[in-house]
Amino acid sequence: MTTSPEEAQPPAVPYGTPDAPRIAVRGEAHLEVDPEIARIAVTVLARGKDRRAALDDLTRRNTTVLDLIKTYGEAVERLETGAFSITPQLKDKSRGERIHAYHGRVHITAELTDFTALGELTTRLADLDLTRVDGPWWSLRPDSPAHKRARQQAVREAVQRAREYAEALGTTLAALVELADIGAEDNNRSRYAAAPAGRARTMAAVEDTPAPLDLEPQRQRVYAQVNARFTMLPPQL
Repeated sequence: MTTSPEEAQPPAVPYGTPDAPRIAVRGEAHLEVDPEIARIAVTVLARGKDRRAALDDLTRRNTTVLDLIKTYGEAVERLETGAFSITPQLKDKSRGERIHAYHGRVHITAELTDFTALGELTTRLADLDLTRVDGPWWSLRPDSPAHKRARQQAVREAVQRAREYAEALGTTLAALVELADIGAEDNNRSRYAAAPAGRARTMAAVEDTPAPLDLEPQRQRVYAQVNARFTMLPPQL
């Protein structure tokens, strides 16, 4: 009876051997860094007795919002139009399908990298008719160097912790057996962190333009964690 190469190999020993003891440790890193992106959501509304009139008003206001945002040039990294709707509102207690008015709305999102421009743009948008502004939500880019720093710090901590265990046994590490990345993500588990309330600057408005908000960017928490396994030289116990 022949034996396959797989059957001939001895079973793996997950916890090491007396000649090659293993150490399993976890490394973690917690960083606080400045945000790189701020996102705002703009909702443009329109209402009218006539469908066409409501649609025309919505189109005009939507164009005004988009044109205003685009004047900030490179400060705006992304500009997107989301859902659009035009909805008839029926008269209350009406026996038939009699329409009382039409409601229209368009959702727009903008991401900015210039936070000075953000405060000015936010207040200018909020000053427009039937325009709602939500945000800002602060975040890091997916390829932000902060994520790399956190991962590297977590690895260094895992190595340092393993060395300390080995030193406590009067020996040293021999080799790295396994390094498992079990997560490097925003601590809030979401792309956008909650935004702090802005405070108005003490400066006069120019030509009826509202004073821009002085927004304080919210620090972002970056978290990384790794599991690591090492072998060490046999200690003299």
